[in-house]
Amino acid sequence: MIGLIWAQAANRVIGRDNALPWHIPEDMKHFRTVTAGATVLMGRRTWESLPERFRPLPGRRNLVVSRTPQEGAETFPGLEQAFAAADGDVWVMGGARIYQESLPFADRIEVTELRESFEGDVYAPEIGREPDTVGEWRESKNGLYYRHLSWGS
Repeated sequence: MIGLIWAQAANRVIGRDNALPWHIPEDMKHFRTVTAGATVLMGRRTWESLPERFRPLPGRRNLVVSRTPQEGAETFPGLEQAFAAADGDVWVMGGARIYQESLPFADRIEVTELRESFEGDVYAPEIGREPDTVGEWRESKNGLYYRHLSWGS
């Protein structure tokens, strides 16, 4: 199974200055639960955006698409090589180019959608169809509203 997972604002923003422009603890927990025990695949900039204390992400095999070796992760020069080396479930976790290139291979997509719009410089790809499952709006303990959208099983 190849899955894509991200959080996006109402205007499809997923990042600003190589970071999330919001913090939703409940979504971080959701990410950990969904990806636990699986392989996570990301681009170099996403890898570098992770705080050093979380690199590599614990309890997961960490694959990074980069021409430069990345300490703590298995590095591959291209997406196809990374997919070929992966076994079991793979969760693509960014960035925008990696999401766009992975979309045709996705069996499953998990998106946390925020009700608010944010300024940013990185956007989620267009999926091109309505989600199979739309969760109820929930209020985060920091006051932001979010819901989970799913494509695939």
